[in-house]
Amino acid sequence: MKQILFLTVAWLAVASTTVFAASTTPLVDTNWIKQNSCKPGIVVLDIRNQLDGHSKMDYLRGHIPCAVYSDYMKDGWRAKVNNIPGMLPPLPQIEKLIGSLGIDNNSHVVIYSAGTNALDMGSATRVYWTFKVLGHDDVSILDGGYAAYTTDKANKIQTGMNQPQPKTFVAKFRKDMYPTEADVEKARKSGDILVDNRPNDQYMGVNRTATVKRNGTIPGAKNLPESWLTDNNGGQFRSVAELEKLYKNAGVPLKGEEINFCNTGHWASLGWFVSSEVLGNKQARVYDGSMTEWSADPKLPVEQKIKVD
Repeated sequence: MKQILFLTVAWLAVASTTVFAASTTPLVDTNWIKQNSCKPGIVVLDIRNQLDGHSKMDYLRGHIPCAVYSDYMKDGWRAKVNNIPGMLPPLPQIEKLIGSLGIDNNSHVVIYSAGTNALDMGSATRVYWTFKVLGHDDVSILDGGYAAYTTDKANKIQTGMNQPQPKTFVAKFRKDMYPTEADVEKARKSGDILVDNRPNDQYMGVNRTATVKRNGTIPGAKNLPESWLTDNNGGQFRSVAELEKLYKNAGVPLKGEEINFCNTGHWASLGWFVSSEVLGNKQARVYDGSMTEWSADPKLPVEQKIKVD
C-alpha cells in the first residue's frame, strides 16, 4: 500500500511539473504577473534601459514585486563579435550573466521592458530570443511591459533592489536558429523569404544608421516595419487577425522559411517573435549580424530602391 501511495505521489509531482511547463506562453498579461511574480521557480526580469528612456534608478524607484534588474544595453546581453556590434555574446559570457540573475535551467523567466513603443518591446523580444537560442524554452514576455502593469493603480509596486542568489545556467546552443551570413546568402539565392524589419526609409535606401556601410536592403527582401507589429506602435502586440492582414499587405507568408533582419538584430527579434511565437511559424529565424554585417562585406549585394544625391 505504501509503495502504491509513493508511486501515486511521484506521478502527481511529475504531472504537475509537466502541466506547468506546457502552460508557458510567449506572452503573459498583467493579471498573470500579479498572481505569479513572487512564486518559486519564476524569475521576473526588468530590463528597462536607455532605449526606452529608463535606467536602474527607475527600477529602484518602482518595479513589479520580486523582479530582478538587468540593463539590456549595459549588462552584456549583446557583444561586439568579429567587429560587428550587438551580436550574441560568447556562450560562457552569456551563461554567467544569466546565472548571476538567479536563473537556472529550471527557471520560468518573464521579461518586461518599459512598454512605451515597438523599439523598447524589441529589448524584451531580443532577450527572449536569446534564451530560445540558448535552448531555454521556459520564457515569456509581459505584453505591454511596465506601462501596462502600472495602468492599474491598484497593482502593487516594490521599491529598492532585489538581489538574486546566483545560480548555474548551462546553454544548449541551437545552431539551427542562428543563420550565418553564408546561410542568408544561400537562402536569398534559393528564394526564401527575407524580411527587413527596419523602418521603410532604411529599407528603401534613403537613410542608414551609423553601423551600416551601404544604403539599402538585401535584394529580394520584403519590408515589414517594426512599428507595424505593436498596437499603434505602442507596447502591446497586435491581435493575430490584425497581424495576418499586415503580413499579407507586406507580402510575407505566414508559413515557410523566413529570415528576419534589421541593422543589428534588435528589430529583427521583434519580427521573429511575431512570426514564430505569435503566428506560429517555427521556420522563422533571426539573422544576428543583419545589415551591419551584410553591408560590410563588399562581395554581397545591396539593393537601393531610391538613390538620393
